[in-house]
Amino acid sequence: MPMRSRRTTLAVPASNPRFIEKAQGLPADEFFLDLEDAVAPQAKEEARKNVVAALNDGDWGDRVRVVRVNDVTTRFTYRDVIEVVEGAGANVDCLMLPKVSSPDHVVWLDLLLTQIERAAGLPVGRIGIEAQIEDARGLTLIDRIAGASPRLEALVFGPGDLMASINMKTLVVGEQPPGYTEGDAYHYILMRILLAARAHDLQAIDGPYFNVRDVDAFTRAAKRSAALGFDGKWVLHPAQIDAGNQVYSPSQDDYDHAELIIDAYDHATRVQGRGAAMLGDEMIDEASRKMALVIAAKGRAAGLRRTKAFGPRA
Repeated sequence: MPMRSRRTTLAVPASNPRFIEKAQGLPADEFFLDLEDAVAPQAKEEARKNVVAALNDGDWGDRVRVVRVNDVTTRFTYRDVIEVVEGAGANVDCLMLPKVSSPDHVVWLDLLLTQIERAAGLPVGRIGIEAQIEDARGLTLIDRIAGASPRLEALVFGPGDLMASINMKTLVVGEQPPGYTEGDAYHYILMRILLAARAHDLQAIDGPYFNVRDVDAFTRAAKRSAALGFDGKWVLHPAQIDAGNQVYSPSQDDYDHAELIIDAYDHATRVQGRGAAMLGDEMIDEASRKMALVIAAKGRAAGLRRTKAFGPRA
């Protein structure tokens, strides 16, 4: 499956029709209609109906359409999956599974999706899975989780629950804990998620920043994970979307440079029979090509168009 752009993933409470309507006009790459934390227990049944109606009747363009179901330890999850997929399976791209602490959780969802798809006459395997890593156990088993199903498309950092599970001393989701003055308290967690994702050809998505009106702080947090190689970040408010889309997109200059590296290396190997070449004053080789492919893929997914053409003397 081609890489979907997930620079920004907008959380939309499934119990709020006004928010659902508004979300359809916002420029996030992905949205997820949330049946879990954003919906009170007594409102979940009605929220499922909202989800089905929004997926079938809404205008979401070419954005990634996701539904976050409840976690597998609750009494709500199997009904979430059945009602959403039977009611709107042709119009949902992925299900997001929260609080994944075992590969068995992903296997269960895969099997249930397969049964529903076969019964409903839907293409088997088309609906993907995004797995949220939200506690210490899930993080320690993340390699097994990442390899648990061919439906998996992304690993998602769930910072609030994970911070609570390790007794981190903070009440602000996404911010450094008080007293932590050296480095980044989340670096190990982010790298662990990123490495497991890349080892299994998955995307890695950073979690939300809860102080939604502080766009500068959101941008600072987003740049941290973007620098490591994350593909995107959750957004909780429309004000965060433009900042997130910019942070997780390569600049036009970097995108053009990546495309030129790819073309120059291809010319060197195919036409000149050489394993290394010069691009201006820069030497490039196979490692350069691999790095350029990453930037070029992100640029293409973000809708960038190259502005510089390659020539043998570029």
